[in-house]
Amino acid sequence: MTDQGHAPDLFSADDAYHVPYAARMDAFMQAGLAAGLTPARDDAETLALVLVDAQHDFIDPAGMLAVPGAQDDLARLLGWFYRYADRVTQVYASLDTHLPSHIFYSAWWIDPRTGQHPQPFTAITVEDVARGVWAPTVELEWSARYLSALREQARKDLMIWPAHTMEGTLGHMLSAPLSEAIAWHSAARQTQPIYISKGRTARTEFYGMFGAEVPDPADASSSLNTPLLDAVLRHDRIYIAGEAKSHCVLETARQLVAYVGDDPQTLGRIHLLRDCMSAVAHPSIDFDALAEAKFAQMAQRGVWLVTSADALE
Repeated sequence: MTDQGHAPDLFSADDAYHVPYAARMDAFMQAGLAAGLTPARDDAETLALVLVDAQHDFIDPAGMLAVPGAQDDLARLLGWFYRYADRVTQVYASLDTHLPSHIFYSAWWIDPRTGQHPQPFTAITVEDVARGVWAPTVELEWSARYLSALREQARKDLMIWPAHTMEGTLGHMLSAPLSEAIAWHSAARQTQPIYISKGRTARTEFYGMFGAEVPDPADASSSLNTPLLDAVLRHDRIYIAGEAKSHCVLETARQLVAYVGDDPQTLGRIHLLRDCMSAVAHPSIDFDALAEAKFAQMAQRGVWLVTSADALE
């Protein structure tokens, strides 16, 4: 075992900082077969790694919704993953997945006074629509109801985002070194990763891995995914990492914690890898501070706030 844990010679810590490249899947799987690790099915203590949206558009500095610090997060995550690969039983990896028409994209909304569409990072509120500042261009009744439901259920306002993680684009793909690591782990430990596609539902936002902010009654896939929650919670330890800390990671953790309820023993199995996630940068909203406050509340309930440098005992 080297300073990089069980990592194969193919891997370099600098891979996290390379521009997008074609993942070396065959080579990493061959290296995994030669790694000499025991099968995941033999783990006496099971560990689930929940990876949230570790995709090019969030991690690459040139990505459509690049998260500052995401490459450093990825480098630390890869180090942690290879160091404890012999203890990671199951990988759950979500893929934020969008099409051109979504309620959080500019074309869905218009300023009826000027004919202009909102710029990315514009917040659209119930009050804005009531005053005629913004109006939906499609799904008129649903859009108005959605803003109210979002305020009531998720306690947030709609945010307009730049087009990102569009299905069929490079930005939608997992970061290449992470794809390589997962393929290596799958071969080394004789286990399949589980990928979760989320976000195709056009009429709602879908930050958390387990369900939309406001489920769309016209799309059952936007409802809370209780079978997935149950599968994750069957593990003795759960570690959560990914991007962005302020949105998809936060909501994934919040959904998991809310589903658990007040069971301290189960909450104590959840670990947030704090240095393997970063917040979206916004010109006027401190998303990092908002996320930190929510994580502090989770910690008070028994969730562990850890770093990649903390040892697994």
